[in-house]
Amino acid sequence: MTETSIPSADQSLDEKIAPIEATDDTEAEEAEAGAGTREKKAPAESELFRQSEIAADYVEGLLDILDYDGDIDELVSGGRPVVEVVGGGLQNLVGQRGSTLEALQELARLAVFRQTGTPSRLLLDVGGYRATRRKELAAVAKNAVEKVKEYGEPVRLEPMSAFERKCVHDVVNAMSGVESESEGVEPNRRIIVRPAD
Repeated sequence: MTETSIPSADQSLDEKIAPIEATDDTEAEEAEAGAGTREKKAPAESELFRQSEIAADYVEGLLDILDYDGDIDELVSGGRPVVEVVGGGLQNLVGQRGSTLEALQELARLAVFRQTGTPSRLLLDVGGYRATRRKELAAVAKNAVEKVKEYGEPVRLEPMSAFERKCVHDVVNAMSGVESESEGVEPNRRIIVRPAD
């Protein structure tokens, strides 16, 4: 495995993360709006796998520093690089409602950006948290849709991360008679489910 260092202190954190955040915000908004069509050519699968390898090396280094044990899988799924960490006792890496996981994902994306010069759509998962959370969010979305259909009034959901909002939008968009949109600014950005026009 190649060695990936933690970002140096010679730049401000904003300078290091800004290119990645700008891309993520745009991608999240396009995904939420259902646009998803970009003119840019998608990276080749070999490049995506290279990104997952770089991120896996970075995560492995963090696990070593923290003295956590976990198996790391690198793969490409749905046209994006994915790193999955599997093992017991990893809940601290997920944090409350995935907040620590989101931060670790941003650090791993930054590690990829530093080596490749290209922003990454890397998805990091720890202990199957994201799959479990997707199921929970699907239930939340279906419940909101039922309320909208029953009462004909919009339902405002609690603030969610971009990952969580995308999961809810996907479920709502697959149902007829309702639509969803996001409002507000991070970290209080939330979804409103309403009857379709």
